[in-house]
Amino acid sequence: MTYLDEISLKGRDANPFFRMMGIEIVSYGRGEAVLEMDVTPDMMNGDGWLQGGIYTALADEAMALALITILDDNESIATISETTSFYRGMQKGRLHAEGRVVRKGRRIAFAEGRIMPAGGEDPVLSKSDASFAVIRR
Repeated sequence: MTYLDEISLKGRDANPFFRMMGIEIVSYGRGEAVLEMDVTPDMMNGDGWLQGGIYTALADEAMALALITILDDNESIATISETTSFYRGMQKGRLHAEGRVVRKGRRIAFAEGRIMPAGGEDPVLSKSDASFAVIRR
């Protein structure tokens, strides 16, 4: 059973990190993925703002899921590098993450992720760009 089969069958329970963080899978396919999660008090830094690593981790998961949707059956991925730019802080509410594949080569793939407040609010909170190793089994 592939990871996408498990997601289709189990939803977020297919991924222990999704379960731990309360990440919900909104949609995925054709090189794109959308995830959402609620901000909780445990995710705050000492100054009362959402800790930046949460933005990065959620974007990484959205980008990876987007990429997985276009992999061949004998391929898997691993993040090589990721850069996140933070534009706005958040203290409560729900996060909306969009991941999109920019380019997939035979050995390296590139993706971008954006984090915004859920519910159609426009301001981008952070943007991530990542490269992934494409691993052939």
